[in-house]
Amino acid sequence: MAKPFASSADTAAKEQTLEVLADGVYALTAEGDPNIGAIEGEDFVVCFEALATPVAARKWLAMLREHTDKPVRYLVLSHYHAVRVLGASAFDAQTVVAHETTAALIAERGMEDWASEFARMPRLAEAADSVPGLTWPTLTFADRLTLDLGGDRGELVLQFHGRGHTEGDITAWLPRHRILFAGDLVEARAALYTGDAFHRDWAGDTLDRLAALGAEQLVGGRGAVSRGRAEVDAAIAQTRGFLQVMIREVGAVQGRGGTLKEAFEATHAALVDDYGHWPIFEHCLPFDVSRLWDELSGVERPVIWTAERDQEVWARLQG
Repeated sequence: MAKPFASSADTAAKEQTLEVLADGVYALTAEGDPNIGAIEGEDFVVCFEALATPVAARKWLAMLREHTDKPVRYLVLSHYHAVRVLGASAFDAQTVVAHETTAALIAERGMEDWASEFARMPRLAEAADSVPGLTWPTLTFADRLTLDLGGDRGELVLQFHGRGHTEGDITAWLPRHRILFAGDLVEARAALYTGDAFHRDWAGDTLDRLAALGAEQLVGGRGAVSRGRAEVDAAIAQTRGFLQVMIREVGAVQGRGGTLKEAFEATHAALVDDYGHWPIFEHCLPFDVSRLWDELSGVERPVIWTAERDQEVWARLQG
């Protein structure tokens, strides 16, 4: 029997948990749904990620307002994917920050990604008609941007570590608290989506640079907050391991002249025991393997995902 397309059959509500990681530092996790965060400055708030729609974002903001009534000065977007950015209008942020490549990717493929992700994950697209349009950053940077939080709250460092989940992922690092908001560059006990990834860069130098920060708490793109160096190291190792297995298996099938379908089956078999019970594993893997197959074939930049291409790849690999 064919599996339901992507996450179209995932209709059960997820329990949301707001966690206070330090004074004025918050994370919202939701059983494998996209994570989101906030950091208080002296007289303002920095929010990290925006969820998929303004309606979904307002529910998060209502929870945050139980802890702080400071206005949102900065909304930081870790990358361009629709379920991370299209709720931005709810924040009324003075400044929307992203990597310069993220801005270019929104211009290049934002509309297609919007249609693709909302079809793949309809439950996340709550009140989809509330999205006013594409989210555009108003401040971009190339390598590093430091925000002064004011008073004795220290700094928030926004940084590009190299290509990974996309061409333009950034993290938010609080040196004072040693807390890292890693976006989808790290997942903690959740499967990876790599359909727009640069697998070899990600598994190598990008994760090395991120690990070198020495975070003691880490909020990944999905999954539970990692607390303590052991859990942080384990989340990074899990992410790297997933990528390395994919590279090994897809590379081996290509090397012997096999097919994309054979690469998918080999990769699925190699990962399912360790990762198959984690959120969105079955959803992601066809798109992951398809992108890696292209990458190892010499296709440098990811092919744009459209709703039509999504269905074709799904039918070919998960049908």
